[in-house]
Amino acid sequence: MLDRSSGILMPLSSLPSPYGIGTMGKAAFQFVDFLASAGQKYWQLLPLGPTSYGDSPYQSFSSFAGNPYFVDLDLLIKDKLLKASEVKNRDWGEREDRVDYGKIYESRFAVLRLAYERGAERYAEEIAAFRQENGWWLENYALFMAIKASQGMKAWSDWPEELRLRKAAALEKAREELRQDVEFYIFVQFLFYRQWEALRDYAHDKGIRFIGDIPIYVALDSADVWSEPHFFQLDEKNVPKEVAGVPPDAFTEDGQLWGNPLYDYDAMKKDGYGWWIRRIDGAKKLYDVIRIDHFRGFESYWAVPYGDDTAKNGAWKPGPGMGLVGVLTSWFRDLSFIAEDLGYTTPEVRKLLADSGLPGMKILEFAFDAHGDSAYLPHNCEENSICYIGTHDNETVQGWLKWADKPSLRFAERYMHITPDEGWNWGMIRSGMATPSRLFVVQMQDLLELGADARMNSPGTSSGNWQWRMLPGAADKALAKKLKLYTTTYRR
Repeated sequence: MLDRSSGILMPLSSLPSPYGIGTMGKAAFQFVDFLASAGQKYWQLLPLGPTSYGDSPYQSFSSFAGNPYFVDLDLLIKDKLLKASEVKNRDWGEREDRVDYGKIYESRFAVLRLAYERGAERYAEEIAAFRQENGWWLENYALFMAIKASQGMKAWSDWPEELRLRKAAALEKAREELRQDVEFYIFVQFLFYRQWEALRDYAHDKGIRFIGDIPIYVALDSADVWSEPHFFQLDEKNVPKEVAGVPPDAFTEDGQLWGNPLYDYDAMKKDGYGWWIRRIDGAKKLYDVIRIDHFRGFESYWAVPYGDDTAKNGAWKPGPGMGLVGVLTSWFRDLSFIAEDLGYTTPEVRKLLADSGLPGMKILEFAFDAHGDSAYLPHNCEENSICYIGTHDNETVQGWLKWADKPSLRFAERYMHITPDEGWNWGMIRSGMATPSRLFVVQMQDLLELGADARMNSPGTSSGNWQWRMLPGAADKALAKKLKLYTTTYRR
């Protein structure tokens, strides 16, 4: 169970590391120091998996692998796996406050290949041990990526049939012909987990714990689906029958068509939900607390016919409920979970949350309806909940002020006693800190009082997301001191 505490939501990609994107190097260690000096206990991250088309951390090539972009290159220079000139002479993007994923993709793998050529033999013994420990997912992922690269990065659903359907002879041939590429992808994962363990140990020594985000669904174009298609709703050719999404609502007229394959919960149940147990066990190597994205999908999920171009024609289907949730909470008694219970909720979803005993989420940006009550108002936040001003899917405070209606803003201003001296950002931080919620988490962008252009993601849009980066020096001693004052005032 979480103690009364607070933390910061800061994507790893948003750190001000050199070479275009945040990594597990110096900037990450400095951010841990900032958290500790500010009196925080948690660093909440977005998913750390390798991203695919669209750069969303919620659409990954693997539920277990780490993102190669997050491997710190300066640490590789220090280890003499790279030369400084090989890294610094490349184009990593023009803006310090934005990730240019196109430039990162072009340059990152090229330098990691150089590191592999120099490091594979040096670390052979350690890599062999890593391979043995993580074999079942690591071998599938590395072969998947090697074949994908040989096929021009096409989705596995477009590969030749013998590879798409995992014919034994075809896989063995690919494994032999692409052996060097397979070993390269294994080497990169070795680097990722080596650097992560060093960062995690440092954070733990400083009293900082990690909250990790587990997407409820996996990407169709992933090693997960390719290697274990029997756990998903696919036909005999491994083509999805229906895909995931959410129905139309006040924000999206057509709903959201995510396109992820849906689970075959009957097959998973027969297996004792072993797939989910393995998935959470993998996440446990990274995180201390796990936030389950789209928790309501365990009660019922929106299934859209495959091939439709909107989510309008979907239908609700029953989920596994406590049959699965109970397995996870009982199997992982040493882990804390957070249920992302936002979106369209029903009495059945609220019952599942209550039966699970997991804390749900309260969003202050959703709280201030001038004409009615809200479960998100600070005085309505129960102790067994996690309070946020907004998440990665919401506006920053300054962005929210521009679109919220005036009556609601007047009510919010009166309710939270917003003053010109304190301002909206810190007034909302104070209000979140003061709630009964066991944990309060603030986005780094809101600590920095940034505008709408610092928003991390706009759901339902396919471009311009996941790019925001903090500028060097922004998380300074004065900010840490100010946040610590609020934190200690409200006994977090």
